[in-house]
Amino acid sequence: MKHTLLKRPTLLWFIPGLRVKRWFLLMLVGVTMLGLGIGFVLVEIYREAPLPAIFYYLTLQFIPRWGRALLLGTLGLGAFLLGLYRLNRTLVESVRGHDTQPIVKKLLQQHITSHGPRVVAIGGGHGLAALLRGLKAHTSNITAIVTVADDGGSSGRLRREFGVLPPGDFRMCISALADDESLVSQLMQYRFASGDGLSGHSFGNLFIIAMAELTGSFERAILESSRVVASQGRIVPSTLTDVTLCAEYKAPAEVMAGGPPPPARGESSIGKRGWPIERVWLEPSDPLAYPEAVKAILEADLVVLGPGSLFTSVLPNLLVPGITQALRETRARCVYVCNVATERGETDHFTMSDHVRALEQHIGPGIVDVVLANNRIYAQPEGVEAVMAEPFVDGSSVEVAQADLADDEHPWRHDPYKLAAAVLKFARAGESAR
Repeated sequence: MKHTLLKRPTLLWFIPGLRVKRWFLLMLVGVTMLGLGIGFVLVEIYREAPLPAIFYYLTLQFIPRWGRALLLGTLGLGAFLLGLYRLNRTLVESVRGHDTQPIVKKLLQQHITSHGPRVVAIGGGHGLAALLRGLKAHTSNITAIVTVADDGGSSGRLRREFGVLPPGDFRMCISALADDESLVSQLMQYRFASGDGLSGHSFGNLFIIAMAELTGSFERAILESSRVVASQGRIVPSTLTDVTLCAEYKAPAEVMAGGPPPPARGESSIGKRGWPIERVWLEPSDPLAYPEAVKAILEADLVVLGPGSLFTSVLPNLLVPGITQALRETRARCVYVCNVATERGETDHFTMSDHVRALEQHIGPGIVDVVLANNRIYAQPEGVEAVMAEPFVDGSSVEVAQADLADDEHPWRHDPYKLAAAVLKFARAGESAR
């Protein structure tokens, strides 16, 4: 039955809940009442002033009444449906541009996703964008909480020049949640290769900065930019404070002999020293959490940490005290998505347990309920190791879940659709438990 509906989109109109049939029936009732009203008026006129003989034929009085009713009803309904169809075609063609997907399929998708679970995804970079890309097919009740610690590349340049939050990770999230990702992604991710002052900048970053100038605030710019490209869900920062991410290392003995090396300051510099990271922190250390981010966590059905760079994408959000406190208070299950591969300069030789230990070292135990890890071995690029699911050996109470999560073509990254299907199982489990 499902395949028949997909092959014949017209049948999709009969699926309950699209909020179309009720208004169609109301229109039909209105047209019927209008026709009856006109008919009553004509009858009264005919009774008061006999009409010329030609009206005998125009009003089909040579046909029995039941025949007239059937004929006129059929013709009227056919004309109404034809006019409605042609009007719909005209309006749809004028607004949808290059999008050839039937409007009913869009309505059905919106109906399905609007009833999906409330999911909060916390992180940044390509990992968060991949998760959002998979989630949007299942739910539109998504809140992406994005790190604001990025200070490298185009984002870093714009952050320093305009005094705004770094737009890069927000741009990727907007693109991932866009209604028509194929075209919008190319536009938002387009990076200028030349041009005085433009080289290295992406169009999406410049677009967000321009929107911030027009609207007067960065958070308003993200909202309006999302509307422009019809993104599903919401994208919010973890904090509006201008923070700097810092790191200390477990330096080699020969380095430590001359005294501890100075900490790295700035997200873009943390992975360049090649030493194991001891800890990271924010300066200032107590930035105020963005209220909408806190509210989303408290109201969520599921909270997902990662995937993404552990020390420079995931943890900068969790180092905001208000975010961590909200994670402790929420009733939602909290799932940490472990990366499928190690990251040079950050998590070299890390196992799944090492990822979780580093996370709990910074935010404490009791926040993460489940760690979701990949369980299928893929060949990795040189210098990168696969991170596989494993049982904890330190008596941790965190549940370990495993699934095939890696992208077939890029095995060091998550497959968006495998990942979304895996994490949403915990949202359903959480809802049934409540």
